[in-house]
Amino acid sequence: MTPGPPEPDAEEACIVPNCGAPAARHLALAEARKAFDRLPDKGRRAPLCRDHYREWKKATKDARKLDRLGW
Repeated sequence: MTPGPPEPDAEEACIVPNCGAPAARHLALAEARKAFDRLPDKGRRAPLCRDHYREWKKATKDARKLDRLGW
């Protein structure tokens, strides 16, 4: 039998401990650690659900604004 097309991957879960919601966005793990201290060392990217992405945006808002002003 020949293999068929690859099946789509299941939705990735949020990396924040005790969450498990489907990921809506992916950030660099180093960026995600700026808002969430206890993230597992799992690859280079951090999948975040919608709620945790919003928390990250609020926690890093001032730093991101200062970075943009430096242009």
